[in-house]
Amino acid sequence: MALLDGKRILITGVLTEASLAFGVARLAQAEGAEVILTTVEKVQRHTARAAAKLPVEPEILLLDVADQESIDALRGDLVDRGITLDGALHAIGFAPPVCLGGTFLDATWDDVSVAVNVSAYSFKGLADVVAPLMSDGGSLVGLDFDATVSWPAYDWMGVAKAALESTSRYLARYLGPSGIRVNLVAAGPIKTVAARSIPGFSQFEDAWDGRAPLGWDVKQPEPVAQACVALLSDWFPMTTGEIVHVDGGYHAMGA
Repeated sequence: MALLDGKRILITGVLTEASLAFGVARLAQAEGAEVILTTVEKVQRHTARAAAKLPVEPEILLLDVADQESIDALRGDLVDRGITLDGALHAIGFAPPVCLGGTFLDATWDDVSVAVNVSAYSFKGLADVVAPLMSDGGSLVGLDFDATVSWPAYDWMGVAKAALESTSRYLARYLGPSGIRVNLVAAGPIKTVAARSIPGFSQFEDAWDGRAPLGWDVKQPEPVAQACVALLSDWFPMTTGEIVHVDGGYHAMGA
């Protein structure tokens, strides 16, 4: 039996075929899930173009996690339609340009608050949408980049990821009594549209493969998708508040 047979999964963050979320959506369908995508209006056509390349073209719904009215509207729409969910993927992150690329000291709170809101608090916003629809419990999975150390150029996005990691633990605490598991997958660097927007991303690419004991290929997102699908399945029934590293072992190695 496939890992996600009979499950309905909501997936955010599909922008192009190179998106990590696209890989999760494709594998989730291959493992038997019905997939629903969300997008924001300004990139809706890009999401639709990518969605058309999935094995089964999914429904696409609008969700702006920085807009409480959008969150409430989507939840209300799904409730009114009697749609239930078994899992959801949070693959959302954004920071203004000044928050990345070595200008850490130049960023103001107005800039940083955007990064934290969209990249971390949004996990709670997504939970507001999906948790009421998980009547039989479920799984929330978020995409992370290890925030235990500072990274060159990653700057305030690293701070936002630290907030995401803490948010995940608190969601695990408060959603656990409803049978909802909350975990993160800390992925190694992958060549996505988001990664290409980070000045100095090549520093990660150049260093990672040589230090990771299992090696690492920035053009291979499949291991990340496999970890996400496993966590969305029933194979980790007592795992929550966890950060699963899918980075070739890089995080565990010293210099």
